[in-house]
Amino acid sequence: MPLGRAFWTYWTAAVLANLGDGIRLAAFPLLAAQLTGEPVLVGAVAAAGGLPWLLTGLLAGSLADRFGARWLVPLADVSRVVVLAFLIALLLAGRAGLPAVLAAAFLLGVAETLRDTAVDSVVPRLVVEDQLERAGGRLTAGAVIGNEFVGPLLGGVLFAAGAALPFVASSAVTALAVLLVVSVPAPLLRLLGPAAEPAGAAPGTRAGLAWLSRQRVLRALVLVVALVALADSTWFAVFVLYVEGRLGLGPTGFGALLALGAGGGLAGALLADRLVAGRRHRQAIGWSCAVATGTPALLVVAPGRWLAGVVVVATSAAFGVLNVAAAGLRFRSVPAELLGRVSAAWRTSAYAASGAGALVGGAAASVRGLSAPFVLSAVLGAIATVAWVAATRRHPGRA
Repeated sequence: MPLGRAFWTYWTAAVLANLGDGIRLAAFPLLAAQLTGEPVLVGAVAAAGGLPWLLTGLLAGSLADRFGARWLVPLADVSRVVVLAFLIALLLAGRAGLPAVLAAAFLLGVAETLRDTAVDSVVPRLVVEDQLERAGGRLTAGAVIGNEFVGPLLGGVLFAAGAALPFVASSAVTALAVLLVVSVPAPLLRLLGPAAEPAGAAPGTRAGLAWLSRQRVLRALVLVVALVALADSTWFAVFVLYVEGRLGLGPTGFGALLALGAGGGLAGALLADRLVAGRRHRQAIGWSCAVATGTPALLVVAPGRWLAGVVVVATSAAFGVLNVAAAGLRFRSVPAELLGRVSAAWRTSAYAASGAGALVGGAAASVRGLSAPFVLSAVLGAIATVAWVAATRRHPGRA
């Protein structure tokens, strides 16, 4: 059964939005490294993008359940275009210092909390239940194409030509995403009716947290994914310094490495629904956690350009599977009226951990050298994998 025109229109808008994100994924660390060579400050730029989830993520979930995606998604994207316009103006005037870059990363992160939470709440309305993993896989694949493949490569190439160019391109594709989102039939993007609370539930954001606290497997999933995000950010936040210092590659090489990894991420996202077939969520999540966090440590044992390519391919593929399997569990298990808030809690913990990991990775690199964050990632990942297996040992298959 085809996924339908509305889904593919929505998918195209998501790809464009993620393309803008991917361009910035390469451009922000390159800009930070140009302004300062201090690992802690480079890591702080990555942390600034994740911090808004800690501050506004739960509120974004409540707004998604209350108002739907019809207006929240365009509002978030238009806000990002405005922030990028200010940053571009500062870059062209030669007045973009590190404080301005940190502020832009933070404000873009605030808009991202609204957009991503609202996007999550729409997926179950676009497809039937049997298509959830397939739709999730296609959306994740689109995110990989934009965030990890085309976007970073384009961001690196554009940055080499001029520091403002990647932000101009990011702003343009985000504006196109807005036009596509508003073309999706309104009933699919707005709430079907007033958001109802389950009987006895606390109002607002507390309802989602109260419900989630009673779900053993989903509660464990939130904690494990947060730990994996923490582990991943410890090494990725300083990866640009590793690529430039240890591997001798410039901005284009950094973007090319990230794009190479996207090939694995794309394959992982497209194959994830088959790996989860028969509701094998538990196994898929366990293996993807181990691979995503353990393989970066190989660069400590045998640093090299080819091995760096293998590492980014493996980690991206693992995250593709992890995202689809985790989303499938949420879509199937969470009541529709709480999906925005529960998804926001999941994303808030993951992004907050990611921001903390960026700071931890930068500090570890400053104190113990560039190899330390890669070792720390493997240790944290091992803890996360063991915790997931222990929490779901009574729930084979779908968990």
